[in-house]
Amino acid sequence: MSIFLLILFFVLLFLGIPIAASLGISVVLSVLLFTDVPLSIVIQSMYSSMNSFIMVAVPLFILAGIIMDEGGIAKRIFDFAKSAVGWMRGGLGHVNVLASLIFAGMAGSSIADVASTGRMTINAMTKNGYPLKYSTGLTLITSMLASIIPPSILMVVAASTAGVSVGTALIGGLIPGILIAIVYMIYNYFYCKKHDIGAPIKFDLRVLGKEFVKAFPALLAPVILLGGILSGFFTPTEAAAVAVLYTLLVTLFIYKDISFKQIPNIFYRTTKMTGTILFIAVTAKAASWAFEYDGLPTRIATSITNFSDSPIVIMLVLFVFLLVVGMFMDATAAIFILVPILMPTVMSVGIDPVFFVIFMVMLLSFGLITPPVGVCLYAASNITGLSVEEVSKTTVQWIIITFFILLVFIFFPELVTVPLEWFGI
Repeated sequence: MSIFLLILFFVLLFLGIPIAASLGISVVLSVLLFTDVPLSIVIQSMYSSMNSFIMVAVPLFILAGIIMDEGGIAKRIFDFAKSAVGWMRGGLGHVNVLASLIFAGMAGSSIADVASTGRMTINAMTKNGYPLKYSTGLTLITSMLASIIPPSILMVVAASTAGVSVGTALIGGLIPGILIAIVYMIYNYFYCKKHDIGAPIKFDLRVLGKEFVKAFPALLAPVILLGGILSGFFTPTEAAAVAVLYTLLVTLFIYKDISFKQIPNIFYRTTKMTGTILFIAVTAKAASWAFEYDGLPTRIATSITNFSDSPIVIMLVLFVFLLVVGMFMDATAAIFILVPILMPTVMSVGIDPVFFVIFMVMLLSFGLITPPVGVCLYAASNITGLSVEEVSKTTVQWIIITFFILLVFIFFPELVTVPLEWFGI
């Protein structure tokens, strides 16, 4: 049944049918053809997937990200980052990284990062002598940070699907995200020095102070969210609600870049994006039920552990597998489908489930910037006027660098798990 379901799913995708519809049709036909189970059981599993307090965080973080996108927060973050790190060689490249890092701590969405800070950083870099393709590649790769740094929407989805603490998984993505950002900045420095681009901007302490004051309300958002989650003052879902309220108040009454008239359109955009994600979640839950009924997770776990019982070997196999999956399947759909299948394997060989969730999100994030389904890729193409093929080539050097970073995490998972102990998690 599982094989039939997967084959039918990919055939329907190839025919151009949306992911959620393809998955739903495949599940219904598989259950009807291979079992005597009434469809009401499948419907109940679909309903239960949405009857979840944790999943409420998804639309709330999406709403907060859209408010930030339209509310001028991205511009304040960019100006502050420029005054803070623009004085170094390759300054605007460092600004690109830092701005994405800060925005990631607020929006939780890679596509929101490209659409807001991405447009500004690419334009600023090209006006100051950076090659368009280099600027585009750096912008794309740094957008992945929003899928790793809390409050990542993908991390919320993955953790809730895996049954691990959402708060722990969110905080667990913080150190890897910062380490990856530092490596990008180091490479950017040497690249710009070698090619004699990115002349430093004169450092001015007064300008830094002025831009910090302007950006302070925006910069306070990730501090409030992380502080609240770490202290246990509120849950990740409650943090999402706080993020919405805080960003709405800041953009309406402090920055005043949006008006009350724009709020209905913001809600409309949120509903549209949320509906797409949660429709996939509903049908993926039904698919997970079908896989469980057919015993697929157990059989895969047995097959992999018979191949090797080494956690490192298993992670290397999953490294390649998840990279390929991420290229051809929406990250959200892949999480909902694969986590229930792969988690028994991960647990059986002693891999920390929180580490696996974080690692899986990092790998699937590559699908956001690679063809054929990379939404950030198409957004960058729209911003720059470059073809999708040209934009894809701009990320090659950055993807190779990130591959090596992720391999380091495989051999030294303590880089992810040990910092959680520092936070008392």
